[in-house]
Amino acid sequence: MLKTNHKKYRLIITMHYMELGGAEMALIGLLNALDPDKVDVDLFIYSHQGPLMKYIPRWVNLLPENKSYSMIERPMTEALRNGRFGLVAARILGKSRHKRYIKRTVITGDDGSIMQYIGNAVTPLLPKINPDMEYDLCISFLTPHNIGRDKIRAKKRLAWIHTDYSTVHFNTELELPVWNAYDHIAAISPEVGKSFEKAFPTLAHKVVDIQNILSSKFIKTRAEEFDASGELTGHPNLLSIGRFCTAKNYDNVPDIAARIVKSGVKDLKWYIIGFGGSEDLIRQKIVEAEMEDHVILLGKKENPYPYIKACDIYVQPSRYEGKSITVQEAQILGKPVIVTAYPTALSQVKDGEDGIIVPLDNAGCAEAMASLISTSSSIKNIEDYCKSHSLSNESEVNKIYDLLK
Repeated sequence: MLKTNHKKYRLIITMHYMELGGAEMALIGLLNALDPDKVDVDLFIYSHQGPLMKYIPRWVNLLPENKSYSMIERPMTEALRNGRFGLVAARILGKSRHKRYIKRTVITGDDGSIMQYIGNAVTPLLPKINPDMEYDLCISFLTPHNIGRDKIRAKKRLAWIHTDYSTVHFNTELELPVWNAYDHIAAISPEVGKSFEKAFPTLAHKVVDIQNILSSKFIKTRAEEFDASGELTGHPNLLSIGRFCTAKNYDNVPDIAARIVKSGVKDLKWYIIGFGGSEDLIRQKIVEAEMEDHVILLGKKENPYPYIKACDIYVQPSRYEGKSITVQEAQILGKPVIVTAYPTALSQVKDGEDGIIVPLDNAGCAEAMASLISTSSSIKNIEDYCKSHSLSNESEVNKIYDLLK
């Protein structure tokens, strides 16, 4: 802990936007855990959009939106209408360079390299952020980290890793100089840290484990804002939350659900809250599996916590994760959780204690889930464990204070 008679440190944190996502919720948790008596915080959000904007603590100094930054990820037509011709040209250049790179590269896993190409192309055109201020610590909360490196004056820099690097493709040559400019690199779990160190062995000494910070009080208070039990029918009713993308594996949920129903769980309902580019594929898979009455997409929900409170079991069926925020949130709300055996699953749950890890393949996943559903005592034991243990981790913020010493 920082001594109370020590000077207040000045921090700046950068983030893309405040849409409904795990990284955004992790940022809200961090901001709520920081002590305004110990640090002054400037928050620079590229685009002031998203329902989580209103949950930024009042004591945090939200810097004004800058139009150039706000257009980094907006549609190019919108950027052109706003006169950001150079920015659009840079984005096109970044995508063109990425295409040339892809043509000569064998891609294994999801391709995460495009954002680095765009970051490298766009950042030189952006103005400095609060150029008259030198901060004690700059925290870049989401990749690419070029902006925190090049556009902010700071004595120390901390970059966050939210991704399991063993599951995505990246361009080491392009990323290494950016990561290398940071004094510390925060990994949200030991497994995430190890996968990063394997990818960038020369940076292993910079990695520090800092878990996503969640506030039990914040989550439990929001869970009481309304009653969602009338919307979740089914015996049992399952719930999953996350972006509709490859990582979350929702396109396989209809087949898994069909196998569970076929095993005898006839009244199963599996609800999914989220949005994203894979929605059409998921709906197609629902129809193909004839699961229209069993797999229900609830869409985007600004407050998902009443739904977590109302569900019987929370399920994270991902292909891969850094560390799922919603699994932690479900545990805080006393819900039994099921996660698939993605590479970082063991950092997510204690199998058989505060959750269950099931096979990642559809057949094995369905068989294990059906077995668990039919064994009410196992579900009750996990539920009792979560309710009787404190799963909040605000003390993780002390690791940031230690970096300031």
